[in-house]
Amino acid sequence: MSLYGAAKAIVAPATRMMWPVKAEGAHHVPRTGGLILAANHLALIDPLFIGVACPRPVRFIAKQELFDEGTLPRRTFARVLRGLGQLSVDRRPGQSAQEAMDNSLEVLERGEVFGIFPEGTRSPDGRLYKGQTGLAWLALTTGVPVVPVALAGTERILPPGRRVPSFNRVGVRFGEPVDLSPWAGRADRAKPRREATDAIMEAIAKLSGQERVARYAASVKAELGQGGPRG
Repeated sequence: MSLYGAAKAIVAPATRMMWPVKAEGAHHVPRTGGLILAANHLALIDPLFIGVACPRPVRFIAKQELFDEGTLPRRTFARVLRGLGQLSVDRRPGQSAQEAMDNSLEVLERGEVFGIFPEGTRSPDGRLYKGQTGLAWLALTTGVPVVPVALAGTERILPPGRRVPSFNRVGVRFGEPVDLSPWAGRADRAKPRREATDAIMEAIAKLSGQERVARYAASVKAELGQGGPRG
């Protein structure tokens, strides 16, 4: 059993015991080949629930600071993250975007599953915000399927100001792969990337029932003074 499999065998039952997870539509996840899971983003803990619900190992990008090996506890944590296949990215301005794209391409070219939150940061108010077009660039460049994912309930686990997590139910819904054939072969053009990204966001909205907002979440959070750590 892989380290990912061993960790999931321990983490998944514990997670389901604390937060009953209702997973739907897992049959939409292809069993082999490169795949993008594109999800709404409500809480920092979202990747955990996608990993628990998905029948295949999922790779996400983690901020570089989590891989700091300055102390023994941090070194142990960093090695666990790497063992689970999570990817480090430098989030300094001008560094993260290209590094994230390069790492994502490698994952998909190896036939693995890459999880992404196209809003780029957590929703400030529970609505679904504009998707970043790097998602469409990845999908159209590699030709891999994009499965929309809708999370529900994760924002109530540890909201701002709460120190003890609540143990409410969590929902994870996988949808049918989004048809991106109208934009195939046009990853290098801005308009097709925007249209393809919007199609994916619409699929997520249909699964989640969220109201859509035609603005980037990061801009709204900046206006509200919610900059803080992204994720």
